[in-house]
Amino acid sequence: MSSRAATRVFQGVEEQIATGQLKDGEKLDEASLAERFQVSRTPVREALLQLVGSGLATQIPKRGCFVKAPSFREMIEMFEVMSELEGMCARLAARRISDQQLAALKAANEGCEEAIQANDSDLYYHKNVEFHECIYTACGNSFLASETRSLRRRLQSFRRLQLRVRGRMPQSFNEHYEIIEALESGNADKADLVSRQHVMIQGERFNDLLVHMEQTQ
Repeated sequence: MSSRAATRVFQGVEEQIATGQLKDGEKLDEASLAERFQVSRTPVREALLQLVGSGLATQIPKRGCFVKAPSFREMIEMFEVMSELEGMCARLAARRISDQQLAALKAANEGCEEAIQANDSDLYYHKNVEFHECIYTACGNSFLASETRSLRRRLQSFRRLQLRVRGRMPQSFNEHYEIIEALESGNADKADLVSRQHVMIQGERFNDLLVHMEQTQ
C-alpha cells in the first residue's frame, strides 16, 4: 500500500514539475504533500527520494527537498543526447538481436497497440518502456544500456506528457514498426536513424508539448 501511495505522489509531483505548476527552487514540504495527496508522510518521503533519484529534486541537508526543474535548453540538450544513445543501442541491436529478443520486442509493441485502443497514454508509456528495454538488452552493451536508462529516467515525465498530444501515440506506434523492420533486416544504419528520429522531440512536436503543458496548468 505504501509503495502504491509513494508512486501516486511521485507521479503527481513529477507531472506538476513538468507542467510548471511547481517551479524550480520551490520547497517540497512533506506535510503539505501528505495533505494534498491524502497519505501519510512515509510514502511522501519515498516519493521525494524517487524525485531526487530522477533528477527532478535536490535534497539540501537541514533545509529540505527542493524542485530542480530543467530549463527549456536543458531539455533540448537531454533529448539530443537521448536520441544519440537510443540510436547507438538500436545500431548494435540490429547486429546482435536474437530471434527470442525480436519476438519480445514485437510483443511489447502489441501492448502499445492495446494502449492506443484503450486511449490510455500512461499505459502506452509503460508499454513503450518495455519496447525500448528490449532494444537495450539486445544491444549487448551493458554500460550503454545503463547510461541510456539513466537519462531516460531523467526525461520520463516529459516523455509521458508528450504522449497526450493528439495523434502522438499512433505516430509513435508507427515509428516502432520502422524500428522493428530495421532490426529484423539487420539494417544498422536505418535502425540508428529511425531510433534517433523517434526520440528527438523537435520543431512541431516540441511546440505541441509546450502548448499541452500550458493548457494543463
